[in-house]
Amino acid sequence: MKIGVDVMGGDYAPDVVIEGAVDSLQHLVARDEIFLIGDANLIHNMLTGLNIPDGRFTIVPTTQVISMGDVPAKAFAQKPDSSIAVGYRMLKEKEIDGFCSAGNTGAMLVGVSYTVNVIPGVLRPALATIVPALDNHNSVILDVGLNPECKPDVLMQYGILGSIFARYILEAENPTVKLLNIGEEASKGTATVKAAYELMNNHPAINFIGNIEGNGLFMNNMPDVIVCDGFVGNVILKQTEAFYHIIKARNLKDPFFDNLDFEGIGGTPVIGINANVVIGHGVSKRKAIMNMILQTWAVVHANLAQKIKEAI
Repeated sequence: MKIGVDVMGGDYAPDVVIEGAVDSLQHLVARDEIFLIGDANLIHNMLTGLNIPDGRFTIVPTTQVISMGDVPAKAFAQKPDSSIAVGYRMLKEKEIDGFCSAGNTGAMLVGVSYTVNVIPGVLRPALATIVPALDNHNSVILDVGLNPECKPDVLMQYGILGSIFARYILEAENPTVKLLNIGEEASKGTATVKAAYELMNNHPAINFIGNIEGNGLFMNNMPDVIVCDGFVGNVILKQTEAFYHIIKARNLKDPFFDNLDFEGIGGTPVIGINANVVIGHGVSKRKAIMNMILQTWAVVHANLAQKIKEAI
């Protein structure tokens, strides 16, 4: 398996990206290849400082960087030798099987439309992430930030995309799906959510079991898939991060709360595109980068993009 890593992306790049890539080696086998994409001299010098032979990685030299403050579309077009642009080009030409970055999220999403594109039939791709529960059951929630506004048919299709993710990543045999709403009753919610309820309830490819309220998240007996628009999903994602930091600041100890740490997940896959792409948090440090790479490995290993193509 060949995984491309944007060494120049993220608030603490390149140091933590290279360190995280080194840490990921202990979880991979010798035939798994990591391509470090970025400033070649900088990468070589740091690997030397860490006593890691260059041969354990493939260094892909680039001369440009898309910074966190760059305008995504403009930067992607004007910086063709940036680590993000080169990574996507390698992905399109099948030189790598998956690509991950903690860099400019907008540029990562622009890169999709410039290179690998959305799977035909997918209305809108989504960002998906894991939600842990008290009973140690993991669920997937989507969208968590890609599409702030969604029409009913998009939410319905998220149920399908999420089910595929749950089946092949979470190993759920017949994934259950719920729609995030302000009440469990079918009559609750906005016109969009109520229409999505009807569509999902009547779709043969979705094991739809109704609505879930916000106070049902992280609790026992969660569904395998939770569907919402990107606005709501991103609020939940960021609030979860806030609670984790509050718990740490209050010096509260409980193993469950460690599951709320985004560093343990590493990144969010872009679901519904013709390739395997994982986007990490901009503030990712060493542990998060390692898990972003391992998340990319899991998505590639599950052949998720191909599974979605077949289903759609």
